[in-house]
Amino acid sequence: MIALLQRDMKLAFRAGGGFGLGLAFFLIVTVMVPFGVGPESSLLAKISPGVLWIGALLACLLSLDRIFALDWEDGSLDLLATSPLPLEGIVSIKALAHWLTTGLPLCVASPLFGLLLNLPGQGYLWLVTSLVLGTPALSVIGTFGAALTVGIKRGGLLLSLLVLPLYVPTLIFGAELARRGAEGMDTTTPMLMLAGITFGAIALLPFASALVLRVNLR
Repeated sequence: MIALLQRDMKLAFRAGGGFGLGLAFFLIVTVMVPFGVGPESSLLAKISPGVLWIGALLACLLSLDRIFALDWEDGSLDLLATSPLPLEGIVSIKALAHWLTTGLPLCVASPLFGLLLNLPGQGYLWLVTSLVLGTPALSVIGTFGAALTVGIKRGGLLLSLLVLPLYVPTLIFGAELARRGAEGMDTTTPMLMLAGITFGAIALLPFASALVLRVNLR
């Protein structure tokens, strides 16, 4: 499993779908927002948690189609499906590799991007907390979407249409957690909801993804 994780991370970097692409997109979204809404500090501070969360979500979306595509193209996916390692474990490792190369760098860089949007000082910790809690769900849900569209030529648009509605609850509670933290309000409810979504996705979706892959590989 460790060897598979290392292999997927190397492929992500070599194929251009690693942390660099996600961070660059995240930075572009952060920089462009003040040009669109104006440079008013109070307005930017108010919308910054939601904007940062939307940027992180879209950055995670960029590399989803690569999760299984490379393995499908070179036949590695068939070999992995017949290996002693359960397909559910393979799916989980691929979701973890996606999070390590995309979600984790976004969590680390988010305080810097928060500065560009005038995020209140007390909101930085809660922004990082919300992303650490929420981005694993984005990777797991995205892996499920990638399993549904594996083998479809130019399935990136279809993958986005399938995954984005599933991302909405994570976006709502993640942005709400960051907003409440920035405003000094109680964060218990959105934190519990966000954690529940993430743990539920981690517990259930690898089995659904493995089932879909078995159907597609027949």
